[in-house]
Amino acid sequence: MSPVLAGVLQLLALIVALGLAYRPLGDHMARVYSSDRHLRVEKWIYKGIGADPDTQMRWPAYLRGVLAFSAVGVLFLYLLQRLQGSLPGSLGFRSIDPDQAFNTAASFVANTNWQSYYGEQAMGHVVQTAGLAVQNFVSAAVGIAVAVALVRGFARSRTGELGNFWSDLVRGVIRVLIPISVLGALVLVACGAIQNFAGIHEVGQFLGGSQQWNGGAVASQEAIKELGTNGGGYFNANSAHPFENPDGFTNLFEVFLILVIPFALTRTFGRMVGSLKQGYAILATMAAIWIGFTALMMWTEFHHGGPAFDLAGGAMEGKENRFGVGGSSIFAVATTLTSTGAVDSFHSSFTGFGGGITMLGMQLGEIAPGGTGSGLYGMLIMAIIAVFIAGLMVGRTPEYLGKKIGTREIKFAACYILVTPALVLVFTAVAMALPTPRHSMLNPGAHGFSEILYAYTSGANNNGSAFAGLSSDTDWFNTTIGLAMLLGRFLPMVFVLALAGSLAEQQPVPATAGTLRTEKPLFTGLLVGTVLIVAGLTYFPALALGPLAEGLAS
Repeated sequence: MSPVLAGVLQLLALIVALGLAYRPLGDHMARVYSSDRHLRVEKWIYKGIGADPDTQMRWPAYLRGVLAFSAVGVLFLYLLQRLQGSLPGSLGFRSIDPDQAFNTAASFVANTNWQSYYGEQAMGHVVQTAGLAVQNFVSAAVGIAVAVALVRGFARSRTGELGNFWSDLVRGVIRVLIPISVLGALVLVACGAIQNFAGIHEVGQFLGGSQQWNGGAVASQEAIKELGTNGGGYFNANSAHPFENPDGFTNLFEVFLILVIPFALTRTFGRMVGSLKQGYAILATMAAIWIGFTALMMWTEFHHGGPAFDLAGGAMEGKENRFGVGGSSIFAVATTLTSTGAVDSFHSSFTGFGGGITMLGMQLGEIAPGGTGSGLYGMLIMAIIAVFIAGLMVGRTPEYLGKKIGTREIKFAACYILVTPALVLVFTAVAMALPTPRHSMLNPGAHGFSEILYAYTSGANNNGSAFAGLSSDTDWFNTTIGLAMLLGRFLPMVFVLALAGSLAEQQPVPATAGTLRTEKPLFTGLLVGTVLIVAGLTYFPALALGPLAEGLAS
């Protein structure tokens, strides 16, 4: 079988699997976030944290819950790393330096999982399980909770109440993330991923000699790492490491875990607003961008010219033979169009255009299908921008799902789409202007610029993958990327929740003959165009200096 055909068949199998999971998972999540019933274990948690799950919150109270919980998470994870040398199960590793501990704490709480350290050489069992793995669950649940709050803003009227953050957080962890993660971990263990608390031991190599490796609860962390679109690996090689990702089947299974919740949330959205067709329209937009990017990536990686590429069947540099060009291309697009950041290949070794595709996927806002929760609320913001543009074209006040998009709402939406590009471009410009950050670049010229642009794009968009050529474990990058991750995660949430509160206060507007039908293919096309044009206009000059220049020169 040719490598190209194998890649296409993998993509088709993935689409079928996602299609089979779409309806049951989407409906389950709609029931979870619409139910008035609390499970016994959930009641114990509410009692332990002193929260009343039945109290309805307006958007400022909901936001305070998000920020307070996340701030405590950053502090706890920071202290856990700083005390690692005194903890049991540390495997002899010393405590983490202050700048790196801050960066890692910010990273995992912000659902970014940027790693400026070698996991197998820095983190002991307690930090990995009680710290990093726990944040993989709760940071993903925070993202889903904010998305659900925005959906309630569309579904409710004449009230500013968006639900209860603590209830949404706990239900997301207990009823959605943990059950699927358990099943995912069992599949990975059955396929060869490790799951233990072993210490450091010698592992033989194929060509002779040996290496020292430590064990760990790898399969369980791998499952939630992908399912929660987190991305932080137990080992430095991440999902290219055979202990995390043993073969081609597990590679495709991990991509399935990355995509299944973000895509299924569109059905949850349709259920909660009372129109499945609206959910299908958002799904079609996400799927069109994802399939288009995957096809483009496979084309550029399979057909890049040169004798070495022809003999290898494609651009194999930096890719695993276990996965091939097709599997690596599918994984790279899935992980950068979501906020996952896990990698099974080195994006820095992709072709110039291939590296640009991974970068543009993040710069779109990671909304196709995006992260757990963040993808849905990001796409709904773009839908508001799209109906606003359509309203300007016909001279009519824009409406979406029966809610008027007035001055207040469009200001919140505009602030949302401007925050992340401002963080990326400003931090990149400052880093390129200073000599110290430039010394961390492994490569000069366009590729070196791409390394820094990619780092801040990954941080501010809460992705976490790296271009694998930048020495980022420095005071400058640990601090500035840490700030970019926190600001890129929580500033947009401020505008999302403020928008949700504004929409929930409105009285629904009845549809008329002049109302834009947002469940039709025409709107899907308009929304795809809006996403590409907004991101393209924002980032095109920077992309022209980096991956586009490199691709045209090769």
